[in-house]
Amino acid sequence: MSNPVDTAFKKPITVALTGASGAQYGLRLIDVLVAAGHEVWVMISKAAHMVIATETDIELPAQPTRLAQALSERSGALPGQIRCFGREDWMAPVASGSGAPSAMVVCPCSTGTLSAVATGASNNLIERAADVAIKERRTLVLVPRESPFSPIHLEHMLTLSRLGVVILPAAPGFYHRPQGIDDLIDFIVARILNQLAIEHTLVPRWGEAERPGNPPSEKDR
Repeated sequence: MSNPVDTAFKKPITVALTGASGAQYGLRLIDVLVAAGHEVWVMISKAAHMVIATETDIELPAQPTRLAQALSERSGALPGQIRCFGREDWMAPVASGSGAPSAMVVCPCSTGTLSAVATGASNNLIERAADVAIKERRTLVLVPRESPFSPIHLEHMLTLSRLGVVILPAAPGFYHRPQGIDDLIDFIVARILNQLAIEHTLVPRWGEAERPGNPPSEKDR
């Protein structure tokens, strides 16, 4: 049986990484949520592990306990702040509507995962967790990273949007004059945090001057 939510942390946020390009967005989101004091529930698909190995120099084990330790070490998380769940961990809190409520972000979201969520498939824990979020009317943010989108992709996005799911493509803006890749990553992470109603200083809000206090990005470590 899964452990109860640790009340020492802020409300849990579920972060799932799937096999689309853009693993940096999901990893940065985990870091920022940890810095904000939230408990973070993490699921990383097999394809996402391959993408992480391809796009970054970060080595993450697949075994959930070891994965939680590795993510905690790189993000500075407190003991128990990051919990990781495997592909078929059906006793995880995200697997049932009777589990502890949690907003969920799939970042990046592959088009395969997009399709599965849109059609109600629950072939693994990530898909099931998204299905639970929809049926329980919880916040669900999907961050697709694909180009171009096919009519099939767009139909799935429309279906999910009509159900209240936030479709937030990984398409960073440039009006904040990014100085490098990390600034582009932070732009998308900031938009995700806005959807979760979590305060941040990653990028200046429109009409506001830049504010200090950003959590350190990968380039600052």
